[in-house]
Amino acid sequence: MKREFAVIGLGRFGGSICRELSEEGMDVLAIDTQEEKVNEFKDIASHAVIADATDEKVLKELGIRNIDHVIVAIGDNIQASILTTLMLKELGIKKITVKAQNDYHEKVLNKIGADQVVHPERDMGKRIAHSIISNNILDHLELSDDHSIVEVKAGKKMIGKTLVELDVRANYGCNIVAIKQGETNDINVSPMASEVIDGGDILIVIGADKDISRFEKHLVVDDD
Repeated sequence: MKREFAVIGLGRFGGSICRELSEEGMDVLAIDTQEEKVNEFKDIASHAVIADATDEKVLKELGIRNIDHVIVAIGDNIQASILTTLMLKELGIKKITVKAQNDYHEKVLNKIGADQVVHPERDMGKRIAHSIISNNILDHLELSDDHSIVEVKAGKKMIGKTLVELDVRANYGCNIVAIKQGETNDINVSPMASEVIDGGDILIVIGADKDISRFEKHLVVDDD
């Protein structure tokens, strides 16, 4: 069954979410107060409407209660973001994801019951910082404030060694949960301790940020 989404706020972040969901074949209701933004998405989203999401009557008229997941991507207006989130909670929306402007905004959103709070600029900054450190660090996904999952190319110090020889869990406190093998591009989930790391292998590693950082510095980042 196709899931239904609503995106409130069609700025850079909300617009990007709207496009991606639409390209994945989802039903998307796109909402913004500005006519030009709504016009931009009328041929992309399933429905695009000019509306004030801080007005509960308007939300009800739009049938928002029938939507599975609402993404509140309102730009700089923190008050509007909070009011909209409160009303969505009162209307019984199953899942609400909200873009936060800062840590204070996030605290308020968590208190009023947002299911997921995202900091797109901060999170993207972390990912870019990791990729700048080394070409071997391919991706970084935050799981919580202090835990992440990273995708890294095997460093020179790892090549030719088995997982038991590297003993990443004992030495660094994180876990290699999968290996994407270079030549074949096959993914080996839960690799055996006897698995040998080859050049070009990509490792999926999970753990606390401080442990992943030590692992990256010692084994992933090549000296040259």
